[in-house]
Amino acid sequence: MAGLTLRDVRKSYGDVQVMHGVDLDIEHGEFVVFVGPSGCGKSTLLRMIAGLEEISDGTVAIGDTVVNQVAASKRGVAMVFQTYALYPHMSVYKNMAFGLKQAKTPQDEIDRRVKGAAEILQLGDYLDRSPRNLSGGQRQRVAIGRAIVRDPEVFLFDEPLSNLDAALRVQTRLEIARLHERLGNTMIYVTHDQVEAMTLADKIVVLRDGRIEQVGSPITLYENPANAFVAQFIGSPKMNFFQTADLTAGANGHLGRTLEAGQQVGLRPEHLMPCAEADAVVQGRLDLIENLGEYALVHLMTANGTEFIAKTEKPPQAPKGDTLSFTIKPELAHYFDIESGLRC
Repeated sequence: MAGLTLRDVRKSYGDVQVMHGVDLDIEHGEFVVFVGPSGCGKSTLLRMIAGLEEISDGTVAIGDTVVNQVAASKRGVAMVFQTYALYPHMSVYKNMAFGLKQAKTPQDEIDRRVKGAAEILQLGDYLDRSPRNLSGGQRQRVAIGRAIVRDPEVFLFDEPLSNLDAALRVQTRLEIARLHERLGNTMIYVTHDQVEAMTLADKIVVLRDGRIEQVGSPITLYENPANAFVAQFIGSPKMNFFQTADLTAGANGHLGRTLEAGQQVGLRPEHLMPCAEADAVVQGRLDLIENLGEYALVHLMTANGTEFIAKTEKPPQAPKGDTLSFTIKPELAHYFDIESGLRC
């Protein structure tokens, strides 16, 4: 196992800079997830770690070795891509063994590694099958097995579940979590799905426009987001934001803090509680109810025109257009500067 260190890592394509001085420390054995919107640079950063993209400036070190000039095949990393990239004419065994054969690994060692990986991934009964005879989840496990047999110091996953249906995503996500627990290797995982990030990660790295916005454990980012961007990106549904004009006249008393000029308050949908009008922090006109069985997502709009969502245990028994009242525990409110977005 090995850790990873990035220092002032930058990437430019001509005059366009896409990564702006990234600094990051990943301890050996950590499961780190890169998240962010499309185009934020998470896959580019992963490819620079893998050696598939040259860095324009800065250093990438795996363990104690700076690998800026080290070829991808010599870095001790293995990458699992969004597409399975399996050879259709080869069996599962041959797909998993291909890289080892190219490296002229002895046949008995190839056999040991492939069968060991197949046991870990429950692919032992499928080694003689071709990829076309496998499900999407099984194909992704073969791609992961191809990485395992290389015995890398660092595993890199680039949105490996995005091609799977919902049920397979859940199943394969659990398998990846168990794999990390069993192997103990350093793993870096790119996704746009915050549920994957929250459930898999020891540490989440939130990226925006080629910069790191915040690094921390899933619960730290959820409970103490550094800015409004992180606050909205972590959590589903996303955090609601309100300015003074959106709140009730008595809101400050219920919040225990005055919302000052230039500030906004963030209230998570799951923390909003239905209440009497006199106790309301925010009120909204009922627009839509999504009844999901175990909970309901209630879509509303304040008199000031701000849309927000409340997540409730049961759908409200009220017709569309009615005004509903909500309060919140003061310690669950988050305050941000409107201009900078920073927590305040």
